[in-house]
Amino acid sequence: MKNIAIVMGGYSGEHDISINSGTQVYNTLDHSKYNLFRIVVDRQGWKCLLDDDSVLPVDLNDFSVTTSQGKVRFDLAFILIHGNPGENGVLQGYFDMLGVKYTTSGFYTSSLTFNKGYCNPVVRDFGIVKVAKSQLLYKSQGYDVELLQENLRLPVFVKPASGGSSVATTKVKRWEDIRDAIEEAFSEAEEVMVEECIVGREFDCGVFRTKSDLLVFPITEIVPIGEHEFFDYEAKYNGFSNEITPAEVEEAVSKLIQQTSAKLYDLLNCKGIVRFDYIYDTDRQELYFLEVNTIPGQSAESIVPKQARAMGISTAELYDMAIEAALAES
Repeated sequence: MKNIAIVMGGYSGEHDISINSGTQVYNTLDHSKYNLFRIVVDRQGWKCLLDDDSVLPVDLNDFSVTTSQGKVRFDLAFILIHGNPGENGVLQGYFDMLGVKYTTSGFYTSSLTFNKGYCNPVVRDFGIVKVAKSQLLYKSQGYDVELLQENLRLPVFVKPASGGSSVATTKVKRWEDIRDAIEEAFSEAEEVMVEECIVGREFDCGVFRTKSDLLVFPITEIVPIGEHEFFDYEAKYNGFSNEITPAEVEEAVSKLIQQTSAKLYDLLNCKGIVRFDYIYDTDRQELYFLEVNTIPGQSAESIVPKQARAMGISTAELYDMAIEAALAES
């Protein structure tokens, strides 16, 4: 049987979400089909969690663990770290050097797509979807609020350029609130994006290339509940949103989102299970790209597993296909 490392945790504010994703995949996969190992990555070191709750250190020289039966080398890393170092290309580069296969996009795609400030201009240049106007700020260089006022219209979103789960993301409606929002975002990342708010409906679409086919999943509409004006951290993970799958929207809009997602998947050279997020401006009937998540959540109630189930693919089948596609990579 193949030795599969389910890699979770990480160094960002999404650590706990990643643990949930990794635990879901570990519990869902067939343990009689694979030798599964939970690898937790954190600042204190990398460790392997065994079923009896004992802990083994991970040898980073060759990405291995030594059990009572001997040394275990991994055939595949099922990467489920949202944020640093799993989604930004760092782990991918490490595994590339060791010759370990993995379930995600490669180093270059991961590093590009992880930083919204770098990825958005690339997507804009493809010319297949609109991208909201934005300014990228660097912590080391300072910023000019007056210049932001000249170039952008309120309301704006202020968010870490590299990050996810809407951590340290603020919707700013008054310029006098912009500095606090920027400083909060800088507490999470060295680069911050200030982006004009597009009013409309939010949709997500998962895409995955199996060994033989490109699967484009039914789209999901995100509808925040109550005082949550956007899909922030609390709305994502504490039940303050409705996630409607398949989305109740005109077929033409659904097809536009699916076709755009399929094109972006290939243009960005994505691999593995990926989710694309959009705002559809209903007044102008225009689609705006928000971001691409190269390692979307895989907890029990995460969006992409729901989309797969709506397509008739069980969660276990989805994870099996992810492993098979990654192992088939040359």
